[in-house]
Amino acid sequence: MIDTKPTPGEVASETSNPVIPASVSPTPTPRWHQRINGTDGLRLLRVAVLLGLAGVVVVPIVATIVMGSRADFAVLLTDPAVYDATRNSLVSSAVSALAATALGVGFAVVFERFRFSGQNLLRWFLLIPFLIPPFIGAMSWMALLGVNGPANQLLSQLGIDQSFSIFGGTGVIFLLTIHSYPIAYLVISAAIRQVPGNLEEAARMSGASNWTVLRTVTLPLIRPGMTAAFMLTFVSGLSDFGIPALIGLPERYTTLTTLVYRQLSSPSSSNPLPEVSAISMVLMAVALVALLAQRGRAQSTQIIASASTRHYQTGVLGFVAMVLTWLWVIVVSILPLLALASQALLPAPGVPLAVENITLDNIITAVTSPTAVTGIQNSVMLAAGAAVITAILGLGVALLLARSNHPVNPSIDVVANLPQALPGLVIAVGWLLVAPALGIFNTPVVILVAYVMAFLALVVQQLRGPLASVSATLEEAATISGASRLRAIIGVTGRIVAPVVVTGAVMVFLTAVRELTISILLVAPGSQTLGVAIFNLQQAGNYNAASALALIVAIVGIAGLSITAAVTSKRQGK
Repeated sequence: MIDTKPTPGEVASETSNPVIPASVSPTPTPRWHQRINGTDGLRLLRVAVLLGLAGVVVVPIVATIVMGSRADFAVLLTDPAVYDATRNSLVSSAVSALAATALGVGFAVVFERFRFSGQNLLRWFLLIPFLIPPFIGAMSWMALLGVNGPANQLLSQLGIDQSFSIFGGTGVIFLLTIHSYPIAYLVISAAIRQVPGNLEEAARMSGASNWTVLRTVTLPLIRPGMTAAFMLTFVSGLSDFGIPALIGLPERYTTLTTLVYRQLSSPSSSNPLPEVSAISMVLMAVALVALLAQRGRAQSTQIIASASTRHYQTGVLGFVAMVLTWLWVIVVSILPLLALASQALLPAPGVPLAVENITLDNIITAVTSPTAVTGIQNSVMLAAGAAVITAILGLGVALLLARSNHPVNPSIDVVANLPQALPGLVIAVGWLLVAPALGIFNTPVVILVAYVMAFLALVVQQLRGPLASVSATLEEAATISGASRLRAIIGVTGRIVAPVVVTGAVMVFLTAVRELTISILLVAPGSQTLGVAIFNLQQAGNYNAASALALIVAIVGIAGLSITAAVTSKRQGK
């Protein structure tokens, strides 16, 4: 007789993995990835992410608030320079934001409600101001509308005495609008694509014209998107440094960013940090309002479920819209870059543009000079370092938000995304305060960590959609096979979204390598970046060399960001 008594090992195996009869239903439990389990490895990841965010984001912000609270607000508010800078900043930012929002609405209607040939190419030209740094855009317009620029030369040839001047408050508002309207367009076009088509169709069946439908149906439904676009462009204008510095300062038009730069770089200022921190606190408060407005827009547009796929008939109106849009992109996107190119290819300002006068000497000199070489090397290394660090930290943040339901998750979400809404000035001031205590003052490291703080949200936001679309069943299978939960998340989901992480890192690199506002406030001997090198060349009056270097940066930036956006769109389409 064969002994069928199970061994102790078999008893333990059967006890730990009981067989449930088919007729008996297991007790329902919450989804495994929604339970809070601190022993499966996620606790370690959560602690690491919290420490990283605290060191990179929270500490500089707290330092700014603490230092700003020491300022004498009575003296600060009665300072005429601060009053003028605040007024100029608010006026230029508000007016440019209103104009950019209006342009964003118009272009969103053109591209989302009309069909015509060459639409994708035209959209790409429309977004060119978004693909180049604002200070390089300012240099392009200075080349176009300068005293010896093509526009004034043409007027002189026509016998017209009047000359254009891009400098001053009007020029600042104009260029802030030019570099802000693509942001408004992207936000508003996303909102208009979610407008239910049945509502617009019902209005047309009732006899309403296209204009009436737009005014009474479409625009009210996209109002949250318009509000978010206004707030984002307002903060963008309020925090910009390059345009007010190049266009405003020659006419003594000072904004808060240029005022802070002058105070920090002035040898006569004994201790400007409290006043500068107080100004940064004001900018920070405005940025928080913008972030809340953006979140409100996202919650509002989620209510709109069915997207409209109907476009207006092209007809005469569509043809007119297409022609006007092409004229706009030619004047706003193409002509300034051509003027910048002509200044880079001519031996000196004022030399007529002719084939025999074109030379590559400026470009060769610009890329081989010690200043440019140092700036390029520093920018590439700092941008690459920021790309790697933000990719790792951003992946950790995104995985925690997507695969756990911990009470601290909302705080992680806010802290990780807050720096994107903060002006670069606030980030730079925060690290100016923290760097001496960490021993990294006047070193490239302080620029690196400031870049990480500023661009972390780019990676986190890139990963939101892909992580939401990745099923958790693969991770469940890995845990059933014996893998820990953290290993399953990183080894399975992390590998699936790795291409998205790389795309986010590339975007961080292309953005950081051209950055100016943070770099110019944190620059130290030997750590000059590419943006600072171009800005210093322009300020020193070496316009041709500055234009040559700026042209290279613009071309590389446009190409790189366009390819990255195309790859991202293709991946999302799949």
